[in-house]
Amino acid sequence: MSNVSRKPLDPGIGRLLVASLHEAIADLMPMRLDFYEHWLRPEELHQGTIGRAPLSAVLGFLRTEPAYHRLVEYAGGCAADWALADLGKTTTRLARALPLPIAVRLALMAAGRLVRHTHRASRARVGLRRRAGTVEIGESVFCDVREQASRPLCGYYAAAVARTLRRHGIDADVRTDECRGAGGARCALALEIRGRAAGEAPSLEALGRAEDVRPAL
Repeated sequence: MSNVSRKPLDPGIGRLLVASLHEAIADLMPMRLDFYEHWLRPEELHQGTIGRAPLSAVLGFLRTEPAYHRLVEYAGGCAADWALADLGKTTTRLARALPLPIAVRLALMAAGRLVRHTHRASRARVGLRRRAGTVEIGESVFCDVREQASRPLCGYYAAAVARTLRRHGIDADVRTDECRGAGGARCALALEIRGRAAGEAPSLEALGRAEDVRPAL
């Protein structure tokens, strides 16, 4: 057993983050799952937390994978679905009956809670003016790198916010507007609210299995 896996668990790192990364690796890169479970050990997932050093190792190796951006976006979508499932369907159904501006704010409040559930130090600041706005995320574990990345690293949060809005019946474009590496650990998402979304939110691939292992927040 490595010294890394023996490090004390970090209560600041949420089960939601670790479990969604594990689920994305299992679904999109199953041949690599054994490698990543050296750090994302199932027994530690059930305990609810994991050390910062193992998580940093996982994210470091994931950034070298060709599927990194697709994988973190998938994980962010899983995290949003799990978080909203724990709230129940009443909240999202209520949002569909409310005026659009109120529904948007309700959804963004849910997205802010999701950010806090990924890491206790992370905070989301929302700025919204009519149908355009930003979500600034401080202390992003995805952006905590020594050098400036060539592409934004925090697609996890963009996907999670987009999915949360969609599940509240809101059609929106969410994209990474700014991502600071080199010790900045900060990212900013740009929002464009298009209006009401038609129909129910489409399921993510393999979400049926993902819901069976939804972590308790």
